Amino acid sequence: MRYISTRGTAPALDFRDVTLAGLASDGGLYVPEAWPRFTHEQIAGLAGLSYVDTAARVMAPFTAGVLSEDELRELCAAAYGRFAHAAVTPLVQLDHDHWLLELFHGPTLAFKDVALQLLGLLFERFLTGSTEHLTIVGATSGDTGSAAIDAVAGRSGVDIFMLHPEGRVSDVQRRQMTTVGAPNVHNIAITGDFDTAQALVKAMFNDRAFSRRFRLSAVNSINWARLMAQVVYYFYAAVRLGAPGRPVAFSVPTGNFGDVFAGYVGSRMGLPVAKLVVATNVNDILARALADGDYSSRQVVATPTPSMDIQVSSNFERLLFDLGDRDGAALAAQMQGFEASRAMRLSNAQRDGSAALFAPERVDVDDMARAMRRACDDAGETIDPHTAIALAAARRQAQVGVPMVTLATAHPAKFRDAVERATGSRPPLPTRVGDLFEREERYVTLDGTFDAVSGYIAARAAARD
Repeated sequence: MRYISTRGTAPALDFRDVTLAGLASDGGLYVPEAWPRFTHEQIAGLAGLSYVDTAARVMAPFTAGVLSEDELRELCAAAYGRFAHAAVTPLVQLDHDHWLLELFHGPTLAFKDVALQLLGLLFERFLTGSTEHLTIVGATSGDTGSAAIDAVAGRSGVDIFMLHPEGRVSDVQRRQMTTVGAPNVHNIAITGDFDTAQALVKAMFNDRAFSRRFRLSAVNSINWARLMAQVVYYFYAAVRLGAPGRPVAFSVPTGNFGDVFAGYVGSRMGLPVAKLVVATNVNDILARALADGDYSSRQVVATPTPSMDIQVSSNFERLLFDLGDRDGAALAAQMQGFEASRAMRLSNAQRDGSAALFAPERVDVDDMARAMRRACDDAGETIDPHTAIALAAARRQAQVGVPMVTLATAHPAKFRDAVERATGSRPPLPTRVGDLFEREERYVTLDGTFDAVSGYIAARAAARD
C-alpha cells in the first residue's frame, strides 16, 4: 500500500513513513493510493470475531508491505488490553432502532484512545533500532491531547508538545493532559481557540526551517494511521447489527471531520453504510458545506461541546480530494483559496458526491440538553453533550428498519457540569482516574503566535542529527 498527498506534489510513502510523517510536505494530507475493497463474503466473515481480530483483518490492507496481519494483531492486543470493557467498543441499545456505540472505555475516557493507543505502539515499533528522535506537535480541542499524551508518555525517542486553547476545554480534559509528569510531555495553553492552535501546528509543519530542524510528526487526525484505526469500529458495529446483509446508519458528533471520514472509508471498502449523519453544534461550517456547498469560516462560538467548537475541519480536505476525482492540483488551488479568504464553494462534483452518503444536521444547545434528558429518562443512559448532539441528529434522520448507531465519543464524567445541568445528576469519574483532581498540574501559557510557540518548542525539542 502506497499513500499520496491530497495536494498532489509530495512523494508517495509506505505505511511506516506516512505514520511518522503526519502531514505531507506539500501541506496536504495523505490518503491511500487506492481504496481496498472487501467482498460480501469477507465482511460476513468478520461476524463473531473479537475486536482485536476484527481490527487486524480490517487494517491489514492499509499496512501491506510494512506490517503483516499477525503483527497487527499483536499490536492491537497490546493497545486494547488497557480498555475497561472486553468488547473494546460495545453497542448499547436505546430502543428498537437506535443504538449507542460506546467508544470511551480507553484509559482517557474518549474515542481518541481507540486510535492513539495503537499509534503510540506504532511510533515505538517504527523507531526501535533507529537513531531518529520524533517531535510530536499537536493541537487539541480536548480529547486528542489527553489520549495522545497517555499513549506516548515515557516512551523513548519521542517528545510531545500539545497545544490547547486556554479556558476552552473542560476541567477533566485539561487535567488529563496537565497532570502527566513524564519528562517527554509538554503542555502548552495558548490564547485563542482551537482553530488558532491547529493553524499553528500546520504552520510549523509547513515552515521549511523549522521542519528541517526537527523530525516532526502528528497525532491529530491529519495522521493517516489514526483514521485507519477508527475505521475498525464501523465494521465491528455494523456486522453485529446485520451487515453485510443489511445497511446500517451512523450519526457522528463532528468537528474536525476525522471520525466521520473513517465511516466514509468503511463505505468505500464495501461496508453497507446507509447514511452518515454529520452532527454539528452551532459551529456549523460542515453542515453548511454539505447542505449547500458553503464552506466559509465564521467566529467560533464557545459551547458545552468544546471538541466541536471548530470552524476549520482539517479532514474535510480528504473528502473533497476523493470526490473531486483525486485531482491534487485542483484541490491545492481550492484549499489555498480557502486559506487566503476563509471561504470557498464546493464544486458540483463535491456536492453531488457528498449528498449520496452524508446527512448534515445542526443541533443547538437546547436540543442537545433534551437529547441528554431523553436518553436518561427513557433508556437509563447518561451521555455526554457531544454524544447528545449526535443522538438528537440521529433521531431526525432515522429510517424505519435501518439500525441507527450514534457514536458515543466521551464518558459523561468528562463533562460533568453540562451533564448535571441537563439531567440533574453529576456523573462520577471512573475509579481508574478518580484521583485526577488531586494531581499536580504542569503546563505553560503562551500567546497564540508562531514565534512564541515555535520558539518554546525549539528550545526543548531534540534536533535532527
